[in-house]
Amino acid sequence: MVNVKAQIQSEHYSTAISTEYNTLIADEYESNGGGGKGFTPSELLAASLAACTAITCRMYADRKTWPLETVDVNVSLETINGVATFHRTITFKGALDAEQKIRLTDIANKCPIHKLLNNSIAITTTVL
Repeated sequence: MVNVKAQIQSEHYSTAISTEYNTLIADEYESNGGGGKGFTPSELLAASLAACTAITCRMYADRKTWPLETVDVNVSLETINGVATFHRTITFKGALDAEQKIRLTDIANKCPIHKLLNNSIAITTTVL
């Protein structure tokens, strides 16, 4: 289980997000009334997919001892009529053959965040 806490005080819209070990700031762009001090919530969602993709590919290539130097992942999130579409571009750098790149692409589609976003999501809310 993952546990994340978000706390906003009076500063528009700077929000401290923390886990047991790390803290980061989420915010809105100045044009939306925020201070532009951190990722927007939508950017954080896209960042989760990008980071998970990169980490999953790196782990797999390391396990296979493949010559993967870097994985560059670009994710954009577009919402039209309430439907969210993630556009993901992956670039593998290193002396990989075509089969290895195909396999890494398959592995990218199996990263935990990709799988989570492709399934039904339930949100429960408790107000204290």
